[in-house]
Amino acid sequence: MDYKPVVVQRHARPATTKHSTESRHWRQFKHPVFVKEYAPVTSIHFSPSKPHRYAVTAATRVQIYAPRTQKVTKTISRFKDVARSGTIRPDGKLVVAGDDTGLIQVFDINSRAILRTLDSHKQPVHVTKFSAANHTHILSCSDDTTVRLWDVPSQTVISTFTDHTDYVRTGQVSNSDPHLILTGSYDSTVRLFDTRTGECEMVMGGSFGEEAKTTAPIEQVLMFPSGTAALSSAGPILRLLLTGGLDQMVKVYDVSTYKVVHTMRYPAPILCLALSPDESHIAAGMSDGTLSVRRRQLKASENTASDLLAGAVLRSGAFESFLGNLPTIGQGRVKSKQKSKPTGDADELRVESKRRRRLRDYDRLLKNFKYSAALDSVLRKQVPPTTTFSLIQELIHRDGLRTALGGRDDVLLEPILRLLLKHVADPRFGDMVCDVAAIVIDMYGPVLGQSPLIDTLFLRLRKKVAAELRLQQDLMRTKGALEMLFASASLTAIS
Repeated sequence: MDYKPVVVQRHARPATTKHSTESRHWRQFKHPVFVKEYAPVTSIHFSPSKPHRYAVTAATRVQIYAPRTQKVTKTISRFKDVARSGTIRPDGKLVVAGDDTGLIQVFDINSRAILRTLDSHKQPVHVTKFSAANHTHILSCSDDTTVRLWDVPSQTVISTFTDHTDYVRTGQVSNSDPHLILTGSYDSTVRLFDTRTGECEMVMGGSFGEEAKTTAPIEQVLMFPSGTAALSSAGPILRLLLTGGLDQMVKVYDVSTYKVVHTMRYPAPILCLALSPDESHIAAGMSDGTLSVRRRQLKASENTASDLLAGAVLRSGAFESFLGNLPTIGQGRVKSKQKSKPTGDADELRVESKRRRRLRDYDRLLKNFKYSAALDSVLRKQVPPTTTFSLIQELIHRDGLRTALGGRDDVLLEPILRLLLKHVADPRFGDMVCDVAAIVIDMYGPVLGQSPLIDTLFLRLRKKVAAELRLQQDLMRTKGALEMLFASASLTAIS
């Protein structure tokens, strides 16, 4: 019969409300890495496709970082002025960015070659984004108060919107409908445009609803993936799931209640913030040129879900060539690299070998009936008390506790007395401590007086037990007095 290891008892911990479930999730982002750039970091964007590289825009360049190493893999610096809004296309192959001259450029992310140049804006372009639904369309928003939607292959403007009256610093194409564009401007309005009509379909104040009278400029807008809800941030009013501000703090909001569920502090004012698609990295860019990246370890279930999603995207044909459905070089000559899985007979049985679980030291000693050595192995400082008392309980069941405690000198008896002294008032182990103490006193009481150290420990144990008894007596008296008061109050209420 196989040996059954000692079952370590788990004692219930008192409930705590210090951290909510949401807060515990965001507290998993640890191990911050700080990278010093040469200028304020104005934009961070994660690639939606694996391995989720991210583009960091600072000064006159866009740098591509690897999320695993936090190292720069590519540097794009072919700008005449300050670069803005470096964004990676959903398939991870192209990068688009604007600059303060009003020029928009599309780059190959690997060769860094300029593939397209879009030149119609007259002032700095702070927003350049690929359409999530149509990868050959690009949205641009400029300080010249215009919003444009571009067709990349032909380098032409599909739609131009001129309804804003001040800088347009934020915008997004709807994920659910490529014809809808949400923008925010320093004219304190959020506008919804439709490329089919070429008109502004809706105008909203910076903070929506009754607070629409604000004159604060719109710094950021966000449209939910469903396309039925939109959020904005204006001045000190933050209405996003994850926000970063000049107060050097990142706050996480619950969108159902708009209450803060977690806060992260940073060493400088935050200009931009991004969360990786797999929620493994949070990157923040600061005004002093510092890039901070926090990461958390993904669980196995999260990795599996991410892989399934990536496979679904690949099967759907979302990774198209740059100019649309053009043939790929060498198409028709590529052989399938998939290996067919060998299949066995229907009646075939596969026998898997199971690795034996390695026994711990105290289990190995118990298995060989070395009770005294097993007890000594759990009296070390690094062993938790739950393990120590679980082994003592096992010794009691085996009727081996007296054997384990017997034949000890003052050196071997000292750790046992210190264990009893430490946990005699612990409600988790109090009953067992009393049982062990009774056996120790019975076995070693006749030899007291031979070791000053052991005598001192016995005296301290006696004093601590006496103090615990006095405390229990006080508690019982208090309980009795309270019961009398409650009984008297209930009688008064009845009468």
